[in-house]
Amino acid sequence: MSRIAVVPGSFDPVTLGHLDVIGRAAGIFDELHVLVVHNPGKTALLPIAQRVALLEQSIAEAGLPGNITVTSWSVGLLVDYCTEVGASVLVKGIRSQVDVAYETPMAIVNRNLAGVETVFLLPNPANAYVSSSLVRQVSALGGDVSPYVPSAVSAYLATK
Repeated sequence: MSRIAVVPGSFDPVTLGHLDVIGRAAGIFDELHVLVVHNPGKTALLPIAQRVALLEQSIAEAGLPGNITVTSWSVGLLVDYCTEVGASVLVKGIRSQVDVAYETPMAIVNRNLAGVETVFLLPNPANAYVSSSLVRQVSALGGDVSPYVPSAVSAYLATK
């Protein structure tokens, strides 16, 4: 029986912190789905298709394992996707106590709705302060985001 997990996120854009969590999760599970989701509480910088493409490029650049599938989901509950692909675990990166407070109620509801457990992974300390929101802000103000994102993302943002 395969251990299948899903790493959901807006990935707007993908950061080195995201890649760290994805890479470590790929080493734990037999099959890993990286799922780009729409967050109605956020205004997106990048269209979903571009986020998927940048994730695929970044995962390839990083040499992450071949057990990773990148896709998107925009209709229905996250646990519906998990059920569709046979995943029993969601993997979430946690940077701080704020993330724990935000993610805990969702983890409980996902377990109640579909029996899907949530595993929290702590980031590499070098990436613990990096967020997509911070990257978007630095980029919008003309700053260098290359220390925080994969080179494919840095190159893409430089053209915007």
